[in-house]
Amino acid sequence: MLFDIVIIFISTYIAFLLRFDFAIPQTYNSSIVIVIGTLIVVRISLFEYFQIYNISWRHFGFKDTTKLIYVAIFSTLILISLSYVLRFTEYVIPRSIIPIEFFISLFMILALRVSKRLYLESYKLNAKGKSTLIIADIDKANEILRSVNNKDSAYYPVAIINDNHHNIKVNGVDVYTLEDFSALNIDCEVAIVDESIDLTNIYEKLVAIGIVNIKVASDYNDYGAAIKDISVEDLLARKPQDLDTKRIASFIEGKVVLVTGAGGSIGSEICRQCEIFGAKELILLDNCEYNLYTITEEIERVKSHSVMQSVVDKERLSKTFAKYSPDIVIHAAAYKHVPLVEANIDEAIVNNIIGTKNVIDTAIESGVEKVVLISTDKAVRPTNVMGTTKRICELYAQNVGISSENANGEGTDIVAVRFGNVLGSSGSVIPKFKKQIEEGQDITVTHPDITRYFMLIPEACELVLQAGAIGSGGEIFILDMGEPIKIVDLAQKMIDLSGKKDIKIVFSGLRPGEKLYEELLIDDSDCTTEYESITVAHPTPYDIKELNRDIQELLQSEDKIKILKKIVPEFNHQLNS
Repeated sequence: MLFDIVIIFISTYIAFLLRFDFAIPQTYNSSIVIVIGTLIVVRISLFEYFQIYNISWRHFGFKDTTKLIYVAIFSTLILISLSYVLRFTEYVIPRSIIPIEFFISLFMILALRVSKRLYLESYKLNAKGKSTLIIADIDKANEILRSVNNKDSAYYPVAIINDNHHNIKVNGVDVYTLEDFSALNIDCEVAIVDESIDLTNIYEKLVAIGIVNIKVASDYNDYGAAIKDISVEDLLARKPQDLDTKRIASFIEGKVVLVTGAGGSIGSEICRQCEIFGAKELILLDNCEYNLYTITEEIERVKSHSVMQSVVDKERLSKTFAKYSPDIVIHAAAYKHVPLVEANIDEAIVNNIIGTKNVIDTAIESGVEKVVLISTDKAVRPTNVMGTTKRICELYAQNVGISSENANGEGTDIVAVRFGNVLGSSGSVIPKFKKQIEEGQDITVTHPDITRYFMLIPEACELVLQAGAIGSGGEIFILDMGEPIKIVDLAQKMIDLSGKKDIKIVFSGLRPGEKLYEELLIDDSDCTTEYESITVAHPTPYDIKELNRDIQELLQSEDKIKILKKIVPEFNHQLNS
């Protein structure tokens, strides 16, 4: 602030000197005082109000420059107004000094703020840092260089890799194609890769030339970029190309949305997405106190109601629906861990099948517009009880919703969305592998040939909402999960990324109900939708009265597996040891 006041003094005095050929008449002394006083009060106040003094000098950039220019222009406009008011008084302000002062002061103010950045970045790159490749387009490479261009940096950029622009320099760093750089045989320790690049593809190429220490650059701004270690999630992430956020927003915006299992991995992300896409209210329903508390604390921008309740209790569920009148219900509550379900078959049948039936029936009775059931690839030709219970849920959703009519005479659209494993969900292999690596243990994989589909939780949930938006009732939507991944390859990548070469992979044998590979289709008669990432499974007719009788028989029978096979003939129970 003191520097800015000094600049106002200097720029005003120089402006008057230039205006009067370095011989300022004494009659203008009072005008000089008025101009200086006005600019100090107005400009400094505006700088303070618009938080110009909160800007980091070290990171002063283009956006900060723009903000400062706008504020300087506004203060000069006030000075112009004052000069107009005083034009017929003894305190006349020559109009020509105003633009002169503006440009001189603006130059000095900007130079002052850029000075520290110029000073710090005038240092040569840290030659003792790790030799580093930067793989990004030219603009982003420049931002990454800003982050590492200082004497304390851990990185020493030796090249920028870009296939579209090469044989040029960016801030003194040569740009090559990866092929040309590889031919130079330059030893390189680290690669910083822009997050938008296909990390899986580039990872294999970098490993092939001996670079295993890989970082990811993201969160670009005028100050540089955030640089973090690459994770296995980065390598496995699949970003759907046809995500239709407008369609999702039109589905969710202004609606009261009830999410069961709201505190789980999928349910909590569904809640976050509903908040992003403008839900009117969120009803968070979960029977786990801690999970419910956690997601409740996260939701801030949308009015929410926390309901600690089990979907198994239909009477209480009906009261909740009556109280909040949801427009959309997203049913994510389920027991999903295969070995635990195998050990607790009765409880899983009640929670998964009866819980789903209660949610759907209550939604129909309450006049809910649409119900979206979260299903799984394990429901396809199931080999375990969990997958079979989810397949029965699909059958119920598909057949009860086609002709259902509520009290208002309008049908409740009921759709199911089927997908594979999501990265980082509770109980999935990635958190388990991470824990084993952190503790220095060997990684346990059940079988060398086992494969699974993977998708990031946010992307899966966005596609769930998109499928819900296009559903008209009775469909089972299938999300495109890409190619299945061998779990042993996943484990090896996680070991490589950890840098712990003494960790080995140990095969423990398939668990009860586990199969080598998962499927998303029962047969190949799926139908495409307007989105490549979403297809529709062939419908499976099942008389709803008969299905209700079979479910009742399942509850009463001592031989649960026998009745499960009756309802789902393709169920092939695998009791692996």
